[in-house]
Amino acid sequence: MDHNESERPKIVVIGGGTGLSVMLRGLKEKPLDITAIVTVADDGGSSGILRSELQIPPPGDIRNVLIALADVEPMLSQMLQYRFTAGNGLAGHSLGNLILAAMKEITGDFVSGIRELSRVLAVRGRVLPATSHSIILKAEMENGTIVVGESKIPKAGGKIKRVFIEPADVEPLEEAIAALREADAILLGPGSLYTSILPNLLVPQIAKTIMESAAVKIFICNVMTQPGETDDYSVSDHLQAVHDHVGHHLFDYVIVNDGEIPSQVQLKYAEKGAKAVHLDLEEVTRRGYQVVADRLVLFRTYLRHDADKLSNHIFQLVNDWMLKKR
Repeated sequence: MDHNESERPKIVVIGGGTGLSVMLRGLKEKPLDITAIVTVADDGGSSGILRSELQIPPPGDIRNVLIALADVEPMLSQMLQYRFTAGNGLAGHSLGNLILAAMKEITGDFVSGIRELSRVLAVRGRVLPATSHSIILKAEMENGTIVVGESKIPKAGGKIKRVFIEPADVEPLEEAIAALREADAILLGPGSLYTSILPNLLVPQIAKTIMESAAVKIFICNVMTQPGETDDYSVSDHLQAVHDHVGHHLFDYVIVNDGEIPSQVQLKYAEKGAKAVHLDLEEVTRRGYQVVADRLVLFRTYLRHDADKLSNHIFQLVNDWMLKKR
């Protein structure tokens, strides 16, 4: 351990899904002490099967985050992400999910299993589920219907009024609460607003602990809207959804993309019903958030956050905050 280890800013990143993994690939290259708190409301695919058959929290998002933070050969991460296409009982499962399930059985509990696998994969940072229990995510739609299950919510084809978890009084993971209390910076996003980000904030104590924290709090807004979740949402709509669910203003800063998205890319997304999240700067500023806007997109087959640029902005904000506090 280098002697500066204890002086590294402690940062807690909350979310799930692909967006979080992309951002963490950039952040792990910085001298930061990273803890990722990941949602356990996934009920689709391999995660859903393992969840119901082995009574473990769904491992999918945790697997993605572990791999993003791992210091391993590309071949090993390819292997962990490998999804079997054939084989009775194996088809559809990703190897990483099966390994996490095995580690839970070997160590006796899910959190210890993640900890041990993190050691094996030389993970730079800690990965924690928001709770060690499985939770079911439900959505109340604008028309009053209730949709059950994280994977079904975006497909319901209506406007989401709110999401809630069952059981509502699930115990938060003690280590997750402790990490939030010790944090110098708390980051939320990027990721699916209603199905990856908000489920974490609905776990009792988590939002309250963030609110009481003296850390710098940063919201990383998605680049594109998500069909069935955030259709036509602006940046302030994303922030309003968080506010409505936790009843408070949580963030100091909002990091948003203001780079032009090539028209052929926009067309490709439009076919799926997604478009760029509109930055309504005046409204966001009026509500008391400080905005950091930059060209933060990379285009490969999908639009992704530019992990290097994004982590530079985050690192800068965290360092400035630490200097102010001294």
